[in-house]
Amino acid sequence: MTLELALPDGSTRSVEVHRVFNAGYAGRAQEEVAAHVAELAELGVPAPDTVPALYPVSPYLASQTGRVPAQHGRTSGEAEWALVIGDDVTDPLLTVACDHTDRALEVHGVAWSKNAGLDVLGRRAWRLSEVADRLDDISLRAWVRHDGDGTGDGAEELVQDATLAALLPPGYWVDLLRERGWLVPGTVLLSGTVAMRAGVDQFADAWRVELHDPATGDTIGLAYEVDRLPEPIG
Repeated sequence: MTLELALPDGSTRSVEVHRVFNAGYAGRAQEEVAAHVAELAELGVPAPDTVPALYPVSPYLASQTGRVPAQHGRTSGEAEWALVIGDDVTDPLLTVACDHTDRALEVHGVAWSKNAGLDVLGRRAWRLSEVADRLDDISLRAWVRHDGDGTGDGAEELVQDATLAALLPPGYWVDLLRERGWLVPGTVLLSGTVAMRAGVDQFADAWRVELHDPATGDTIGLAYEVDRLPEPIG
C-alpha cells in the first residue's frame, strides 16, 4: 500500500507502507484511560495488562478509502491521529485516521480484532514540526450515520469529541519507535482513541472523522461507508 498525502504548501508525499502499529489505552489522563477500559468492558473486552499498549497490524490494512468491508454488524471505528514516517524520518507527517475494529473478535483478543479491519487514513497531512507547538489545541471529532431505511440519508451524530491533549503526544511515540528501531520510512502509527459519547450507537453505517487546527482554521478529514458483506455460503 502506498499512501498519497497532500501537504498545506501544495506538495505531496508518497509513502510506501511497510509496518503499521495501533496504539491502545493511550489517554494522557488516567481517567480517560479508565473510561475507555470501562467502555470496552461493556463489550466484553478484558482490561489490558499494560498501558499504553501497542499492536502491530498487517501493513495492507493502511488504506485511503471511502468504503470499509465488514463481516457483521458489530464493527465500529475509532477517531485517531496517525504518524506517517516518510523518507525523511526527522520530518514525520500527521494525519487523521479511523481504526475500524471488529468488536465481536475483540473479546477474544484485541490484537486479533485490530487485524480484522482497515485503518483508514486521510488524504491530507501536516508536517508534525509545523503543528507541534499547538497540538493540544487541535480537536479530534467523529460522527456516525445510521441509515435505517437504507437510503443513505440518515442524520449524522457526534460520537467522539476531544482535543489531542487527551492523548499521549506524537513525541512519546516517536521516541518509542526510535528506541525499538522502528522509526524508519514506511512506518505508520495510529494514536489510540478517545472515549465515545454515552448513548450513541457506534455500530453505524458510516463514519466521518476530522482533525481541526483552530490556529489556522485548517481541517483534515476522512469519511467512509461501512459495506456489510453478504452472508457466507457453507
